[in-house]
Amino acid sequence: MTIKETLTTLPQYILPHHALSGLMSKLTHCENPAWKNLFIKQIIKHYGVNMAEALEPDINAYKSFNDFFTRELKPGIRPLSTDTNAVACPADGAISQAGNITEGEIFQAKGKSFTATDLLGGCPERAQPFNNGVFTTIYLSPKDYHRLHMPLTGTLKEMVHVPGRLFSVNTATTRSVPGLFARNERVVALFDTEAGPMALVLVGAIFVSSIETVWHGVVTPPSISAVKSWQYQEQAPTLKIGEEMGRFNMGSTIIVLFGKDKVQWDQALLADKVVKLGEKIGVVSGN
Repeated sequence: MTIKETLTTLPQYILPHHALSGLMSKLTHCENPAWKNLFIKQIIKHYGVNMAEALEPDINAYKSFNDFFTRELKPGIRPLSTDTNAVACPADGAISQAGNITEGEIFQAKGKSFTATDLLGGCPERAQPFNNGVFTTIYLSPKDYHRLHMPLTGTLKEMVHVPGRLFSVNTATTRSVPGLFARNERVVALFDTEAGPMALVLVGAIFVSSIETVWHGVVTPPSISAVKSWQYQEQAPTLKIGEEMGRFNMGSTIIVLFGKDKVQWDQALLADKVVKLGEKIGVVSGN
């Protein structure tokens, strides 16, 4: 951790995270054409957004900045891996970390980790299936496609909304804030798959105005004061590999968990590797 990273991170401890994110939500949903077009143009220019991949390349067609930010891609632009037993990448982004869950600990950055129990809302029974399993953390930057898709076909068993702060999830903050992903507000989706239990953790961040899932709609906001869980025993939705499961309204991070000896990540799945939705990032083990 550098001095610059520390100085960048320290002010975040005192910022009113949720109030700022609420303000950002109002700005990103504003339908004033002059404002939203200016905002969109600045983001495209600053981050190098590739609008040639968008289903709708004309920025005037988006009614708000948020509509642009959660834009659809052209059909076929992110082909789903056809390799046998492939685990598909759930998002465009860059790998923050990937590896083993060692005795319940998940690596965040040099000298920092957090527990699967804390990440999944403080319930040891919820985290137990992932003990000594594997994880990967994918960071979505503002230029990326912000819809999230299924790594494997799965049947939803539980969704959990976990309250917390809204620190940035950029590289500098990840290196600086202990237990970052287990401190930020997040939505956990637990699925049964051919590889056993799978957790998809949608981590909120500063200026992330909401997190949505396809079966529930907007989960946050509002923020909550205690962990809230939804069970799906009857009429539980089943989503196929590659199907959309949720989205971030502004950028953030998704963490994928599998149990012990269930999935093997590709050797190339290393920190800072750029990944694309649908590409193979691992295989289901034992098949």
